[in-house]
Amino acid sequence: MHITTNALVLRAVDYKESDKILTLLTQEQGVLTASARGCRKKGSAIAAGCQLLAWSEMVLYDYQGRWSVKEAATQRLFQGLRTDLERLALGCYFAEAAELLAVEGLPSPELLSLTLNSLHALDKMTDKPLPLVKAAFEWKALALAGYEPLIDGCAVCGVTPPEAPRFHLREGVLHCARCKTEVGEGISMPLSLQALSALDYILHGDPKRLFSFRLEGEELQQLSDTAEAYLHTQLERGFSTLDYYKSLNPGP
Repeated sequence: MHITTNALVLRAVDYKESDKILTLLTQEQGVLTASARGCRKKGSAIAAGCQLLAWSEMVLYDYQGRWSVKEAATQRLFQGLRTDLERLALGCYFAEAAELLAVEGLPSPELLSLTLNSLHALDKMTDKPLPLVKAAFEWKALALAGYEPLIDGCAVCGVTPPEAPRFHLREGVLHCARCKTEVGEGISMPLSLQALSALDYILHGDPKRLFSFRLEGEELQQLSDTAEAYLHTQLERGFSTLDYYKSLNPGP
């Protein structure tokens, strides 16, 4: 059996002398694993399309119960991020998170679109701060995976907006600072009104204009730090690609 599908390479692992094992996020099949036999040989016709973070049209065939790449026509390599180590590391983090959040065999068109748009932002939208792109991806990816936070008002007293708002990482809700004891155990992090406005835009705005908001300074730091902490809390794991990205720019 053969299928033709557009696919984003989320992970590529060298196998044997000249092969790779690919983790693909496809339009029709969701996440799947495929072998790319001979793709590391000099002159291989499928080599470019089997690179990490390559977006390609692929012909896959069922080989002994497993998918194998027969053809790979590259559509986008996101060359701009490949020449910048920090952007490349962040793109690899997006791919690792997308692999975890997607469901094998189940189409995830919105997650695929988000990941491609985020890679495009890293590639072409060089005026956007990397923490802004990172935070937008994290919040939106979590929402698409069923972890959308409740930010309409305080989850305890209902005040809108909450007074001295804080975001509870385990419950995924906003609350007033004075209502902390009523939310439950766990860590809460501050989110300014400006950061909340940006978060509302990320969650409910036009997904095609996901990065068309402005935020900087402490407000952007709050939005980014809380997104990362919320993702870690809900998924109960860390990411080696994120650790590497952060090691490139450790900050103060």
